[in-house]
Amino acid sequence: MAPLALAITVSYEIKWMYFFFSILELAAGMLSNGFIVLVNVWDLVRRRQLSKSDLVLLSTGTSRIFLQALLFLESVHLTHYQVMRDPLNSKYKTVILFWMLANQTSFWLATWLSILYCAKIARVSHPFLLWLKGWLLMAFPQLLLGSLIVPWISVIPCMWKHFSFFYSNSAVSFSSNFTEKSLEERFNFSYFYLLCNLGNILPFLIFLASSTLLIISLGRHLKTMSAQATGSGDPSLEAHIIALRSLISFLFLYVIGFVAALAAVPLTLVFSSKIGVMICVGLMAATPSMHSVILILGNSKLKKVLKNILRWVQSFLKDV
Repeated sequence: MAPLALAITVSYEIKWMYFFFSILELAAGMLSNGFIVLVNVWDLVRRRQLSKSDLVLLSTGTSRIFLQALLFLESVHLTHYQVMRDPLNSKYKTVILFWMLANQTSFWLATWLSILYCAKIARVSHPFLLWLKGWLLMAFPQLLLGSLIVPWISVIPCMWKHFSFFYSNSAVSFSSNFTEKSLEERFNFSYFYLLCNLGNILPFLIFLASSTLLIISLGRHLKTMSAQATGSGDPSLEAHIIALRSLISFLFLYVIGFVAALAAVPLTLVFSSKIGVMICVGLMAATPSMHSVILILGNSKLKKVLKNILRWVQSFLKDV
């Protein structure tokens, strides 16, 4: 079945502008997430342990390093190898499959970070919520490990189909039913792609629930402060605001990345619009790096280390 619209050609200049922008996104993502990982690894080596939030930050930074690298590889394929009218390149599809795995893992980790913010900062009085808060904190390592396994469950069937199809056709020459098999593979690939992206809805709903509890807690805290005429320098209020700022920014960036990921399917398989896919991949690469920068600015430990590094750089440049 032919695409519904003609492929949109992309000029040489636009390709190289997009490639340069992809390099900038890769650099920003690697620097921000590499910083998060190095600071927490150093803390782990020095203290022999990490807090729950630091453990999630370490895991998030590590997963996003792989995510940024895979999205950059996808950009390389789009600008140099993949012709949208042709069947999707096997290497290109392999990159997308591993991206789906890293992307879903990153969403789960960001969700657990929001749960930790809620459990540590939100003030709850209902007996069930108090029990749930205690249980989450106690069972957190097991839940974190489980959330790292869940993405593999949803992606492995797609990988199995893809690699078995690739292997079966690598030893067979073109036959009369090759086009039919290729169309079947494209359908299966798009189906699993949508399935994996829809798998992000569960962590998103959990994220919304924890954010809602945090907002309710902030509202109650503000009422208590106004009734007691407490000053605006209350550390609990500041903790609420910092956590909410991080959660709202993640919500905004999540929606952008989620819509871009869903839009990439028809743009690739139906309309064969390379420039549309390039925009989607660019948005998907921008969102995790931007959220990592926000996490650094909202985390006191990371912010302190960053300030020390900037002071050292400033004094070094003065001496030079």
